[in-house]
Amino acid sequence: MPPQLLPASAAAFAPRSSTVNIVLGSKVEPWLTQTLKRINRVKRPLNSVPQHQRCLTETLSSPNAIWTLTSIMLPKAPDSELRKDSNPLIEALFNYQLLHIEAYIVHVDLVLRNEVAFKLTPDTIESLIEYHKDVHCVDISASTYSWSEKEVQVKKLHEEFIQAINKFVYRTHATALEGLEEDGAGELLCGKSEEVQSNINALFLPLLPPPPRIVDVVRPPQLLPSSPAGSEWWSQSTIQAPLPAPVESWRVVPSSPSPSSSADSSASLWANMGLNDLQLPSPTASYSQPYSTSGLYFSSPITSASIPPLPLPSMLAQQPCGISVGYGGFGGFGWDKYQDFATTM
Repeated sequence: MPPQLLPASAAAFAPRSSTVNIVLGSKVEPWLTQTLKRINRVKRPLNSVPQHQRCLTETLSSPNAIWTLTSIMLPKAPDSELRKDSNPLIEALFNYQLLHIEAYIVHVDLVLRNEVAFKLTPDTIESLIEYHKDVHCVDISASTYSWSEKEVQVKKLHEEFIQAINKFVYRTHATALEGLEEDGAGELLCGKSEEVQSNINALFLPLLPPPPRIVDVVRPPQLLPSSPAGSEWWSQSTIQAPLPAPVESWRVVPSSPSPSSSADSSASLWANMGLNDLQLPSPTASYSQPYSTSGLYFSSPITSASIPPLPLPSMLAQQPCGISVGYGGFGGFGWDKYQDFATTM
């Protein structure tokens, strides 16, 4: 990319030079020749590059060679002092003013960058600085909250605007010279004025207040297992409920014979059979306690109903078998005396 070279007259706070820096190529474009012929009242020869350069330099170096880049509508006073009216046309007439942004040409390059550079006039710079101080700074100060260094920031913001507006140079394509008029004045064509307006509005920066301070939240210390407040909770988590002893199925004797069998036959059967003659099935483990880590954590105690002891056959042999064995009578009434009631009936 070629370097962006500008003359000393384009620097900030530099006065306007008596001559404009113009660089032409070895061949002049036809549109430039037609433009120079249109604006010259006196016909002059334009047959060579030096003739074009001399004619363009004299035209743009004239004191009247002031260009109107754009026009900006600005309020006359801060927002708190503006006139309020139901008619928007009256509000616009009394509260706003049209500021013309004027500039002069400081550089024309038709060789490297093919561009033309404009610098704002002192009157335009002064008008923009006055508006920034009296209106813009007042509005942005009123729209933000107060802090200790607020006035210092507003003053610093205004000083930065003064530097920026004096350094402002607008560059555009060299075909902008087609808007050239008599005495070197002119206007931007092809919507270039909107670009200038957006560039100038970007110089009016807002006032940014400092960020809020971050307040550290004090959190209470966490309770450790060794602290007294959590000792009860920690001890409860290690309580383990005692489990009942497992009942082996081979210790349970099968059920007794039917009550309809005689007591003599059952007694002789169990008397002749010894303990060694009993053929019981091999014990099978109906309950086993596998390894588990549930005991390491607190859980509700496991409850299990105790199994009542079953009567042995020898206990049943001591009772006489019959009707009274199964029923035993109800309220002193025995079924063996039913014949006495039958005869009375």
